[in-house]
Parts: sequence; structure tokens; C-alpha cells
Amino acid sequence: MNQPVLPHPDPNRLAGLDHQALLAALHARVEEAWRLCREVHPSLPRPGVWCDLRGRSAGQAHFGRGGLRFNPVLYDENRETFLVEVVPHEMAHWLVHHLEDGDRARPHGREWKTVMRALFGLVPSVTHRFDTARASQAPHRYRCRCREHAFTPRRHALACQGRRYRCRQCAQSLVYLGRSGS
Repeated sequence: MNQPVLPHPDPNRLAGLDHQALLAALHARVEEAWRLCREVHPSLPRPGVWCDLRGRSAGQAHFGRGGLRFNPVLYDENRETFLVEVVPHEMAHWLVHHLEDGDRARPHGREWKTVMRALFGLVPSVTHRFDTARASQAPHRYRCRCREHAFTPRRHALACQGRRYRCRQCAQSLVYLGRSGS
């Protein structure tokens, strides 16, 4: 396999960056990836960049919004790997979507894999291996007969609106216990 085409960031420099400088490094990396993509697709629009993604996903190509979204918690905790793997991953989605018939391509299909290998020099990987404990907090605790379950604020709100949840193991209805740490 080829070496990654984009220059490898200096991990020591990344470790010393404050929040604003870290965001600037992310924007610069997206710009580098976009310029590389424009070598094969000159009319590729420049994506917007937002650091507002929450949960377990590291990144997302958001075509309706017109850009790329990134998870700031996962970025902060995995700076080097994030810039080397996640930015090209999302930029590959951006490029494939803007190709002719790209909107019909499978998200991690042949076209996307080709961009990852041929353009970015990376092994196509669908998922990341980041620890998502801090990024995907589920503070609402529920209980069944066999164990405790953690709910995200969204799932808890649905339960408050009347949606019923059952344990997949014991089939008992889940009962709200309260927030973690309360």
C-alpha cells in the first residue's frame, strides 16, 4: 500500500495546540484534502467545516448542509489519527457524492474505496477505533431485571414522550432510575 499522500502532521506540534489552533489545523487539513480532490475533479465545491458532531461518529459528510461535520471530542483525543484518517475519509465521501451519478453510489462502496486508495493512499476503513466513552455520554440510567441501561438524552426524551423500551435479554420493560452521578 502507498504512503498517505497528504503530509503527516507532527504529533508533538499537535499535542501542544490549544482549541483555536486545533480548529485551524483541522480546517487546514480539510483544505489540503480538498485541493488534492480538485486535481481529479476541478469543479468540486469547497465544503463547509463544522465541529458540532456528537456521539460515536468521528465525522460526517453532510450534503444537505454543504460540508463536513466533525466530532470535537474525538478530534481532541485523537488528533494525529483524526487528521490522517478521518478527514480523508469524509473528503472521499464529499468527492464521490459530487461525481457524475455519485449520489447513487454506496457510501462505502467501490468508488469511495478507490478514492481512499488511489487518491489518498490509505487503506479504506469504514469505522474508526477511537474510545468513544467521553464523546457519547448517555447520562440517563434505566433498569430491567437483569442489568442497568444507559440512555442518551434523545432516547430518554422519547421515553418521556411515551415510547416504551424493553431489554433485549430479559424482555422486561425498562424503568427510569435517574441521571448518572445524581
